[in-house]
Amino acid sequence: MEKLGRNDMCWCGSGKKYKNCHMALDEKIHHYALQGHIVPTHDILKTPEQIQGIRDSSVINIAVLDEVAKMIKPGVSTEEIDRLVYDVTTRMGGIPAPLNYEGFPKSVCTSIDEVVCHGIPSPDRILKEGEIVNVDVSTIYKGYFSDSSRMFCIGEVSEEKKKLVQVTKECVELGLEQVKPWNFLGDMAQVINDHAKANGYSVVVDIGGHGVGLEFHEEPFVSYVTRKGTEMLMVPGMVFTIEPMVNMGTCEVCVDDEDGWTVYTEDGKPSAQWEITVAVTETGHEVLTY
Repeated sequence: MEKLGRNDMCWCGSGKKYKNCHMALDEKIHHYALQGHIVPTHDILKTPEQIQGIRDSSVINIAVLDEVAKMIKPGVSTEEIDRLVYDVTTRMGGIPAPLNYEGFPKSVCTSIDEVVCHGIPSPDRILKEGEIVNVDVSTIYKGYFSDSSRMFCIGEVSEEKKKLVQVTKECVELGLEQVKPWNFLGDMAQVINDHAKANGYSVVVDIGGHGVGLEFHEEPFVSYVTRKGTEMLMVPGMVFTIEPMVNMGTCEVCVDDEDGWTVYTEDGKPSAQWEITVAVTETGHEVLTY
């Protein structure tokens, strides 16, 4: 933490004196750091103005997924979903964050059945009755990033797949209940992992959530398999995703050798994921993107 005097201007840029702004918060964070806990640095914490920028970006992200929900059905290609995402995002003044991100060729990720994440849309991939698909949308608007995904059941799906989709949503909801100041990211992770395991599922270890807002992916890395009382302290101003990837079988995954992006379950069994973006507030949390 920066060494500031009580009457210095606060590090957050509010124009207020430090003693009237973030000093008490910093002192409380420092108390946890002295106990050996992982604590957020100033650059992880968002100002009210920055959080408003993320909210504005989220309006587009939510609208895009709402439009996807209206059109997704058997016979639709993942390329059509990609085209819709691009058209709606740009019409509303945004930029699809995945497009050309580290070489990713499309505006959205479409991950079907055994694809865990980062599925690449294609005109040749037609959605079929009985499949489950995750549509992961991320938006840049006036320099601010938003990120969320939803699961869709295509036509009539098996009871086994329905349960996987529902339990994964429940994992996110249970995790969200743990998001409050002075809890730990591990508190959220444990309830998510416990609920998945209680239903016979596993949670992917190697891929997790992340900070978001000023960049697409920021610190901290958000695990969903760690224990209560561990990982980073949650502090007002933190913004991150809750997005556990829950597998019907093993938690082991592999990456497609050819495209370098598509992540599959190692055993070929289905995987599900819901993603929201959440801000830690003074009294609890605010869901920004869903």
